[in-house]
Amino acid sequence: MNIAALHSPAAAPRQPGAREPFGMHLRHWRQRRRLSQLDLAQEAEVSTRHLSYVETGRAAPSREMVLRLAERLDVPLRERNALLVAAGFAPMYRQRGLDDPALAAARRAVDLVLKGHEPYPALAVDRHWNLVAHNALVPLLMAGAAPELLKPPINVLRLSLHPDGIAPKIANLVQWRAHLLERLLQQVAATGDATLQALHDELAAYPIGPPGSEAPAGSSSGELSSVVVPFQLVTPGGLLSFISTTTIFGTPVDVTLQELAVESFFPADAETAAALAALAAAA
Repeated sequence: MNIAALHSPAAAPRQPGAREPFGMHLRHWRQRRRLSQLDLAQEAEVSTRHLSYVETGRAAPSREMVLRLAERLDVPLRERNALLVAAGFAPMYRQRGLDDPALAAARRAVDLVLKGHEPYPALAVDRHWNLVAHNALVPLLMAGAAPELLKPPINVLRLSLHPDGIAPKIANLVQWRAHLLERLLQQVAATGDATLQALHDELAAYPIGPPGSEAPAGSSSGELSSVVVPFQLVTPGGLLSFISTTTIFGTPVDVTLQELAVESFFPADAETAAALAALAAAA
């Protein structure tokens, strides 16, 4: 697995339905990536005229052409299947549950990453930020949230920003909320996922918090915020301050694995490290 950052191309027209013509799908992704027909033709090493014919439906693409265009457009695997179906071919990329025997090695890798990160919190989420797995520290940080927010599937972004979730305990709620919403917008731009857009709109409507809640007095977030956005949580044991990383599988050929991400939280100061060690020992 490798650390990866999401890119954020500009917004584009709505995602076409799977049964709509291939050319409509192709034009949607080309415009979403802000490429002209000439740009994409050069990237895919085809003539602009042929690409235009494919996009308007005057020519049918081969399976190899569909995959080449999808690769150049950085289309997610789930949407590559939709492109293949629209062009009259069978889907290529399988989607399986993480408990499928074929993904046993991948699940073990995720479990090792989560367990190995203790005594610091780490969790795995799917493409819609639903909790898939977590280590022993995560439930301790979710304590106090409303029971309905803790019913599966647990959406970790909703849990974070909902006023009945852990939002009241986030010391820098305004800053953290802005970071999460921006990250969601980046994912929407990259994937065109309507569910993520709806999640963004829901979270954006939640209360923001009182003015001046960017960071607690005396915290070190000023230094951190010039490099990363900290996550600061008020607990009975004191203020916990984290920085986080996102880990994804580097070369997936399965839809489930491409959409799986591991969020790992690291202590941003010595006090947080000591508090987490104490929490883990008491658990």
